[in-house]
Amino acid sequence: MLGQNQSVMIALALVCALASVGCGPGDRATPMLRGGRLDPPTLAADFTLTDHNGKPFTLSSTRGKVTLLYFGYTSCPDVCPLTLADMAGALQDLGADAQAAQIVFITLDPERDSRQTLQKYVTAFDATNIGLHGTSNEIKQVADAYGVKYKKTPLANSALGYAVDHSAFIYVIDRRGQLRELLPFGTSRQSIASDLKFLINEGDSS
Repeated sequence: MLGQNQSVMIALALVCALASVGCGPGDRATPMLRGGRLDPPTLAADFTLTDHNGKPFTLSSTRGKVTLLYFGYTSCPDVCPLTLADMAGALQDLGADAQAAQIVFITLDPERDSRQTLQKYVTAFDATNIGLHGTSNEIKQVADAYGVKYKKTPLANSALGYAVDHSAFIYVIDRRGQLRELLPFGTSRQSIASDLKFLINEGDSS
C-alpha cells in the first residue's frame, strides 16, 4: 500500500488534474503528458483481486505495459461507460502499439457486479479489458490506496435501489509500474492515446 508521502503526491496530482494543468518541473520534463502528473513518479501500489475469469490478478503482472486503471461500476449511467469508451477508442487509435497498453477496471459495487456481469461489461468495450472484483473490504483497501472516494446513494423509485457516487480519474501507470499521472473525467480519447503513445515510446527507449 501507499505510504504517507506517496498519498500526498497523489493528492497533489488530483488537484492538478482538477485544474486541468500540469504542476512543477514535470511541465518541462514531460511536456506530452496532459493530466495531473506525479513528479517525481511513485511506484503504484500493488494489489491482488479476482479478474472476470475468476483468476487472481496482481497489478504487477502488467509490468511492461502502460496501464490505465479505472474505478467504477457496471450500473453507472454515464461517467463509467463514457470513460471506458474513450479508453477503448484510444487503444484503437494506437494501432499495433495497443499491445503495450492495458485497461483495468475495478468495480466499486461488488455486491451487484459479479464475475459474469463484469466479464460481459468490460469486454463489450474492448476484448482485452480486465475487470476486477473482490470483497467489499478488499475493494476498499485498494480504493483507499489510490485515494478513490466513493459512497452509495439511495435512489428513490428506482429498480437499481442505489447509485455509487465515485471519483472518476484514470490512473496512468507506466511500463515500470510507476504511477505517472491522473486523467480527469472528460479527457478525450485523442489525449489519452497521445499520453499512451508517449509512455510506450519512453519505455522502448529506456
